Amino acid sequence: MTQVLDKVQALIEALPYMQKFKGKTVVIKYGGNAMVSEYLKNKVIQDIIFMQCVGLRVVVVHGGGPEITAMLKQLGKETKFVNGSRVTDEETVGIAEMVLVGKTNPSIVSMMNRMGAKAVGLNGKDASLIMAKKHYAQVQENGETKLVDIGFVGDVVKVNTDFINVLLDNQYIPVIAPIGTDEQGQTYNINADYVAGEIAGALKAEKLLLITDVEGIYQDYHDKSTFISTLTFEQAQKMIEAKSIDGGMIPKVEACITALSQGTVKTHIIDGRKTHSLLLEVFTDKGIGTEVIKE
Repeated sequence: MTQVLDKVQALIEALPYMQKFKGKTVVIKYGGNAMVSEYLKNKVIQDIIFMQCVGLRVVVVHGGGPEITAMLKQLGKETKFVNGSRVTDEETVGIAEMVLVGKTNPSIVSMMNRMGAKAVGLNGKDASLIMAKKHYAQVQENGETKLVDIGFVGDVVKVNTDFINVLLDNQYIPVIAPIGTDEQGQTYNINADYVAGEIAGALKAEKLLLITDVEGIYQDYHDKSTFISTLTFEQAQKMIEAKSIDGGMIPKVEACITALSQGTVKTHIIDGRKTHSLLLEVFTDKGIGTEVIKE
């Protein structure tokens, strides 16, 4: 009986959040171990379907970097990175598109639909969903900042929110692969964190949730006592400048800043290694992870 009451209490705790977020848009960047582990994958997709069932308008953007790297290795092609961005020649962008659009995206969509969702797989070429331009990496050389051409890597220029909203209005879950195109039809591979940030901002989403493989942001990553539960827009920018935030966390924090600057209410970096991390963040009093807010 105690266990049953505990379950009821959990639902009661979640009720105010269900009421508050009903009808609101939430963008989820899905990546990390939560995409690799079948157990965690099941839990994340359960969370996403639960969120939609209680009235949230859910958009999913997924990554796939490890799968791209594995495919390149199979084909005997070396992977190079500059400032965390993959150097992407014409062959590599074709392989990235094949993996993201042809394998990873359908796998997620199929799993969601088997579990009772109405999910639709998309990429930036569908209805000009993600218009892009070439990205140039910034490199420090002899004290100077230089722009380096790293191939067919893109920055988001525009998001077709009308198309996304049509799907959301009809209770579909858009599942988006981070591939974009320019006006000439050139394909670009885009960092999924940045795509999620741009889509959240364009939709004026209530929340952007970035699933990663760490607990959140630390003032000093080596000191677990310096965990930061709430970080302001300005503090996040200063920590990037001071290199307190570096490596793979930079695009996640920059995605939060982009989303907030365009109208997203709150952004969250959460640990996808924890079971039901999405529900814990959105529907409980304490939440988990680091929230980045405007002020």
